[in-house]
Amino acid sequence: MPPRVAKKVRHEMEMFGDVRIDDYCWLRDDSRSDLEGYQLRTKSLEDEIYAELRGRIKEDDISAPVRRGPYYYYRLTLEGKEYVQHCRRLVSNDGALVSVHDVMQTGPDAPPEQVILDENIKAQDHTYYRIGAFRVSPNNKLIAYAEDTKGDEIYTIFVIDAETRTPVGKPLVGVTSDIEWAGNEALAYSTMDEILRPDKAWLHKLEADQSSDTCLYHEKDDMFSLVLEASESKKYLFVASESKITRFVFYIDISEPGKGLTVLTPRLDGMIHQSAIVGIISSYKGEVRSFSIQNYLDAHWTTHLQPQFFFPTVKGITLISNSLIMGSGNISMRSPPSVYDYDMNTGISVLKKIETVLGGFDSSNYVTERKWATAADGTQIPISVAYRKDLVKLDGSDPLLLYGYGSYEGVPFVDVLTTMLDPTIPLTTSEWEEWGDPRKEEYYFYMKSYFPVDNIAAQKYPAILVTAGLNGKSTVSDNAFHFLLTAEGYFLYRTSDEADHEEKEEESAEEDVPSGYEEDAPCLSPLALAVGDLSALRLPFTFDSNSRVMYSEPAKFVAKLRDVKTDDNVLLFECELGAGHSSKSGR
Repeated sequence: MPPRVAKKVRHEMEMFGDVRIDDYCWLRDDSRSDLEGYQLRTKSLEDEIYAELRGRIKEDDISAPVRRGPYYYYRLTLEGKEYVQHCRRLVSNDGALVSVHDVMQTGPDAPPEQVILDENIKAQDHTYYRIGAFRVSPNNKLIAYAEDTKGDEIYTIFVIDAETRTPVGKPLVGVTSDIEWAGNEALAYSTMDEILRPDKAWLHKLEADQSSDTCLYHEKDDMFSLVLEASESKKYLFVASESKITRFVFYIDISEPGKGLTVLTPRLDGMIHQSAIVGIISSYKGEVRSFSIQNYLDAHWTTHLQPQFFFPTVKGITLISNSLIMGSGNISMRSPPSVYDYDMNTGISVLKKIETVLGGFDSSNYVTERKWATAADGTQIPISVAYRKDLVKLDGSDPLLLYGYGSYEGVPFVDVLTTMLDPTIPLTTSEWEEWGDPRKEEYYFYMKSYFPVDNIAAQKYPAILVTAGLNGKSTVSDNAFHFLLTAEGYFLYRTSDEADHEEKEEESAEEDVPSGYEEDAPCLSPLALAVGDLSALRLPFTFDSNSRVMYSEPAKFVAKLRDVKTDDNVLLFECELGAGHSSKSGR
């Protein structure tokens, strides 16, 4: 059945004397009153892809345990289960000092395991279920967690007794997943404005009504968003306000909450401060540095980690004790994600966890290199290349999997200019600092020169699969995209979320891979999913949509392509109706 051709409704937009015509502006129908679509039957291929993915994953696994007082806290995944269990176990030698060499005792002689929260049970009554944050009170008696059952990233916070799992107080509704304990009897949380920007930080006393909560800070600059952090000493609560390149911090003494917030680090453009145990961890020009609250004014810095060339990189920094031990995620193109404990006093690091990849994967078979490509305007574009050293010749004859993270490089925001001119769309204002503000003439015409929708021409295009999420949510992660270059053209397939921060529970990436892959072919993915002959599939590349890139963008892209392209290659558009920003919930 041939696809319907979308109707045209002329819509003119004028700026700086330039008139743009958007015949498909009507596709942005926020009321969802005029949306048409088709369902593509792909169950057989989906089952085949799912079986291969599942064969690469260690289903029964445990996260790296984190020491919190007398307990180790960790997450379990069970064979055949979609969701995790949040667990803890008493430390067998509680009197000993925390060390990078600590290992949680297991086996029949170990302290018993306690399951605090089983997401598999909680998710039974929901088509979507996600825990955005899981926070233990300083005295280890209470648990606060943020729950999303719709995929809209608007959370409800529950507090339960860690031992009995009974509720404590009423839930907090309409909030973000950013929560921290402020002592044992209060919580700090944040709420968002109409464009989903965390703009207000609140203090909530347990058992009190949410309407009586205290607003700690209101960030009115729409290029900045709020982030909450608690010191590992549990003496301070930090409220940070951050843009793309700047971060400044306030703090409150938990023992004297009535005094309100105090400026800890001033707003200095280009300086990013991250709160730590009793002070600040700061990232500046790639260095990781620290200082205490007491000596901040004296600018007495201690440098702990120097920037290193390209790989591996430190994904996250978490201080876990007063002895300055740091847990860090290590991301490399040729090896799975790993977690280390690093003692900043001695410089000793100990591997605590590396993701298991089934199927005979060996990272020593792969090499990473930095290459450069010259753009049309002469700009040098850095490219990190990973390949299997015994198979790939790097002479242009081998298949290539090319990955680019579109949220920051301009693709696949396919209707870039229209979106970046609309401050009502989530995250638009916060991106101006990095992308440029098209309300200024120089950025307007620069964006117009490259954004895809206005640059579609009457020419041949490869076969394309475009995916989107209707409820402002994506079927995949933050617009990540993959495509494979073969002799026949490009093949691009969707990926699942590569968890980008601590609140997302450090989920590991999973790659959706087409059938036809060969075990011995070159591998460019941490999951060792190999590249094979995909020419018969003829689905060259895909774009994805979420709340930060509205479904109307790929819809416009498809409509205009169908109208002007001169080839007969397949063009498919899939709109997911029930997924969240990080894809469907569960594994």
